[in-house]
Amino acid sequence: MDEAYVLPRPASIEDPLRIAVLISGGGSGLAALLQYQESEARAHQTVLVLADSQDAGGLEHGRSREIETHGISLPQVEDKVQRRQSHEELVHDALVKADVELVVLSGYMRILTPSFVRRWKGRLVNIHPSLLPKYPGAHAHRDALADGATVSGCTVHLVDEGVDSGMILAQSEVPILADDTESDLQERIKKVEHVLYPEVLDRLAVGEYSA
Repeated sequence: MDEAYVLPRPASIEDPLRIAVLISGGGSGLAALLQYQESEARAHQTVLVLADSQDAGGLEHGRSREIETHGISLPQVEDKVQRRQSHEELVHDALVKADVELVVLSGYMRILTPSFVRRWKGRLVNIHPSLLPKYPGAHAHRDALADGATVSGCTVHLVDEGVDSGMILAQSEVPILADDTESDLQERIKKVEHVLYPEVLDRLAVGEYSA
């Protein structure tokens, strides 16, 4: 039986929610969130940046701001299941050590195991580049174009034990143009993601959602 969502505590500007952002690549979403948090006082604060590789370019966004920042590569374990579990244990330990209250997935390309999700369910949020439940998975832009869709967008959702199947918090639409490539659509949706995600975190941090 799936575990229920346990949402983070309602926070405030005076006592902001402690956020960890998990990335895999260049971290454009992380950069947008950090700029948003720096623009004025918020009820959430990024205290930890983690990547699934020590070479992820986005780690510099955290380091340059003197935020605790780590690349946690997959352990050198032959068994794939054990390797995945060991990696997630390292991630979990880093989150706990930093007193993280909300985990924000931002271009994090690893699918988390149900056992990890259950530990953080309700305090684990993701943004996906489609209007879920349409086009879940790793190829949302390709799937939307192949389907002949005229609109796509992005969805912020709580993470559950499935793939892109958790409770939807907010969505924003983006038109698909006749001559769009996957890259064109990706860049147009990214711009909207960088606006929507921080605004949803504002609402989540102060307790405006219920599960």
